[in-house]
Amino acid sequence: MKLLLDEMYAGLKEYFETLGYEVLTAQEAGLKSAKDRKVVEFAGKNDLILVTQDQKPAELAELTGVKCVLISNALIAKIADAKIKEKFPQA
Repeated sequence: MKLLLDEMYAGLKEYFETLGYEVLTAQEAGLKSAKDRKVVEFAGKNDLILVTQDQKPAELAELTGVKCVLISNALIAKIADAKIKEKFPQA
């Protein structure tokens, strides 16, 4: 699978590559500070899964049929909550 990491997730590139993904960052694609629609269109034209934390590009992707994963703050909090409870069950 090929991923396009939105600007805020560029630092995760090596982690996703280690997990076996082919990864391109928005910066590498020449999309630094690009409008959300342009990022979504790029992902769609290049058959990439967009990974973002921004609601607007996720919604634009959904409307246009582009593959996208929204990593919201709520999702991050749920993951952190589960890890905290797992690691410190008595806390």
